[in-house]
Amino acid sequence: MSWIRVTGLALLAVIFWFAGRAAYDRPAPVAVNAPATEFSAMRADATLARILGPARPHPAGTPENAAERGRILAELAKLGVKATTYTAFACNPAHRFPVVACGTVTDIIADVVPGQGKAIVLLAHYDSVPAGPGAADDASGDATILETIRALKASGARSEHPIMAVFTDGEEYGLLGAQAFLDNPGYRARVGVVINVEARGSTGPSLLFQTSPGDAKLIDLYAKSVKQYATSSLYDAIYRFLPNDTDLTLFINNGLTGYNFAFVGTVADYHTPLDTRANLSLVTLQQHGDNMLALARALEHTDFARLKGGDAIYADFFGTILPRMPAGWALPLSIAAFLMIVASVYLASRQSMNWRQKLSTISMPLVLLIGTTIAGFALHYLAQLVSGMPEPAFAHPLALRLAFALGVFGTVLLIAPMATRPVTWLWFAALAIVVSIFLTGFAPYFLFPALVAAVLLLASARMPAFRPWALLISALPALALWIGFVAQGEMLMGLQVPPLFTVPATFGLLALIPLMPELGKAEWRAGLGICFGGAIVAAVIAGLQPAYSATAPLRLNINYIEDHIHSHAFWAADARAPLPPPLRAAAKFGLKPEKPYPGAFTDAYLAPAGAMRFAPPTAQVTQQNGRVTLHLQGSADASQMYLVVPKAAGLAAFTINGKHFTAPVEWAKGDQILIGCTTPDCRNATITLELSSKKPVTLGLAERRAGLPPFGKFLSTARPKTAVPSQLGEGTFILASVKLP
Repeated sequence: MSWIRVTGLALLAVIFWFAGRAAYDRPAPVAVNAPATEFSAMRADATLARILGPARPHPAGTPENAAERGRILAELAKLGVKATTYTAFACNPAHRFPVVACGTVTDIIADVVPGQGKAIVLLAHYDSVPAGPGAADDASGDATILETIRALKASGARSEHPIMAVFTDGEEYGLLGAQAFLDNPGYRARVGVVINVEARGSTGPSLLFQTSPGDAKLIDLYAKSVKQYATSSLYDAIYRFLPNDTDLTLFINNGLTGYNFAFVGTVADYHTPLDTRANLSLVTLQQHGDNMLALARALEHTDFARLKGGDAIYADFFGTILPRMPAGWALPLSIAAFLMIVASVYLASRQSMNWRQKLSTISMPLVLLIGTTIAGFALHYLAQLVSGMPEPAFAHPLALRLAFALGVFGTVLLIAPMATRPVTWLWFAALAIVVSIFLTGFAPYFLFPALVAAVLLLASARMPAFRPWALLISALPALALWIGFVAQGEMLMGLQVPPLFTVPATFGLLALIPLMPELGKAEWRAGLGICFGGAIVAAVIAGLQPAYSATAPLRLNINYIEDHIHSHAFWAADARAPLPPPLRAAAKFGLKPEKPYPGAFTDAYLAPAGAMRFAPPTAQVTQQNGRVTLHLQGSADASQMYLVVPKAAGLAAFTINGKHFTAPVEWAKGDQILIGCTTPDCRNATITLELSSKKPVTLGLAERRAGLPPFGKFLSTARPKTAVPSQLGEGTFILASVKLP
């Protein structure tokens, strides 16, 4: 009977995992013949096909980019929407890193609906990375805006506020289009509330993952307006610590109000040639559109001043309900929950414990977390050893997922006997107090289950017959949040970060420990053998399967580099994983990864490429009043230019094409400052440096050309179908230096 209950609890957790994966797989795409006032993913998909045209990559500054812009303008004209373009040179210095990205970009600005005061801004970017056609990232956002505009027009929108659509350029090169828009005081002054739609994959729910500060009223409006919830204050809290940004980041940094939506499923397609319309989920597109249209309509008659307020904490349950509360309530409610649970434990106590039992009981959850974390890393390492690849389950995650699940459950069986009474909920409430102080957005994952448990356990403290039911009902919110988080975490990062699976799974199972029966020694050992033995077998199977496939390929860029500083030419292949044998056989690549040049961000496998073939970029240098001006001279084929200023030069400020920047103190932490001018017109950029060093300085200068030279085609041909270029894709780098007296 004990094993039946243990198995039932394990199956309950599995059911919640499947529910978490399936919860957001709706609604069905709305057909093209649906009422004109509705958002239709089918109609948006047809629009997407038209704006993508031949489905080629269209990074900023390229002819393909101009063609994409023209197709969007044509769609707006068909909708009867007046649109203009705005071309400007913009720079976005990333203060967290010693990097400045610049370029000339052209935004599309459309006046959708007239109104008074500040505008509702529908925001997406229309450029793509050089490596992929950008159907999801972010042409899906462009199609979402266009279908939203069509639906708004069809409903005869009578908005109290103007509605604008802004299609930015150069987002992939450093949010340059958004920066150009915000650099214009007239445009910036028109912004009231922004709804941004983005993508980091091609499937999955349309997540509300970021809002502007003071978001309580924004979340209330979202909860009242949209059909399907997919959000958590935890997403926003985590996003603030990540190095990733979107266009909305700049709007928020300028003190503006906004919502940020993105989908992150099937990340293998992201920024690769697989980012195609065929791979884009229409369910995802429908959710994106439902969110944007619903919020645009809700904002039409909303006083924007009333959207300002305090922060909220919130987390949806299976997309159907969205409990939320002011962030300021988190700490007092956490303390109250803790005290109520302490009282329930005291009232329900039937036996005393010695100090060893007390220590064992109190420390059990911490030991369990450490154990499951170690188990996850160990199983992942075993799969890596068998596979020989850093991400052994990238293409086939099922076996490693099963290994992690068995490893976590086995660790629970191993460690759960340490607790002699339900200490789980004391830990939940205590952690709710901690995160309420230090990371408030995380609080719902502990506080919401703890509040339910506090009420039920206190109510059942003197009713032993009801106690098991109180424990079971208390466990359900924890399972919904934490096991659901396991599913979301895998969607975002795969299984390459084991704690993203094992830690939330542990918290989910922690809520079930008070329900677990005592097992006999034979049963307990058999259970451990089944779980840990099965986990090891599953990890080995994961390692024996191909790590990559045609639908989940290795990201592998190949570059040709001519180093005129050291007078040699070579090939560089990304070192994310061991090189595929056909590619290694095509050239004499080294066995160990190394930096292709000083200051490179990533390692690569290098192979000699013969004689030098291209002329290096140059710079005409003039000096006056302590300032050094460089007039860059790249080749006609240059698509980007880079200037590397060593730390020893003491860069205090610089000006590029009229944009002036003072070097922030954070840049002093790096060895160099990289100024990247990312559009083709940068081949003739002018940069003025203000340097504090009085000693001779050597600057690095490079140009990048899109694609490999013709004589490098043999390497592209040798790359197997289980590997693809990503991000910038293949390129030709020509390195030179500029010596300053």
